[in-house]
Amino acid sequence: MEKRIGSAIILIQTRESVQELNEIISKHSSIIIGRQGLPRSNGESIISLVLEGTTDQIGSLTGQLGRLSGIQIKSVLLKNIHDE
Repeated sequence: MEKRIGSAIILIQTRESVQELNEIISKHSSIIIGRQGLPRSNGESIISLVLEGTTDQIGSLTGQLGRLSGIQIKSVLLKNIHDE
């Protein structure tokens, strides 16, 4: 299956699901190229992920995270230039 390059922005609105979020991210570490976390003064936090994987792998990660309470996620995928 063809790999994609992508980015996911995660907004953590409440801390109730942070442990589950970190467990899910750890389970998908093979597709994560980079991770940056940014705390905000309003109590929310943002995590930015740079990803490389199949659409199924990235969909699994984003789908699991999107079901967590107090978490919003949005992703964008590009076609991997090496597959052309």
